[in-house]
Amino acid sequence: MASTTDRIKSLRAARQLRRVRTFYAVGVLVWAASTAWTGWQTPGSRQMWVSALLLAIFTGLLLTSSIWLQRLQAVDSAEPARHAAPRRATRPRHAHA
Repeated sequence: MASTTDRIKSLRAARQLRRVRTFYAVGVLVWAASTAWTGWQTPGSRQMWVSALLLAIFTGLLLTSSIWLQRLQAVDSAEPARHAAPRRATRPRHAHA
């Protein structure tokens, strides 16, 4: 069983990975548009190849962060969540009349 601090660290890591993944997704969109534009304007130019290289880098970073997040969530879901205090046996209430 993982300790509470391990669980908190894992939740923080998942939150950070989601933010980073969003940043990389935006980067992929920007570099895809840039590559398409420069490929249309000046095919085979140095700018197009640099743009394509940056697109490949951001795509790799996006895939890596997605895989890490997926693995992190799989590890977290293997443990039961303990959100509430355990149930205790309660005494039945008797009506006072």
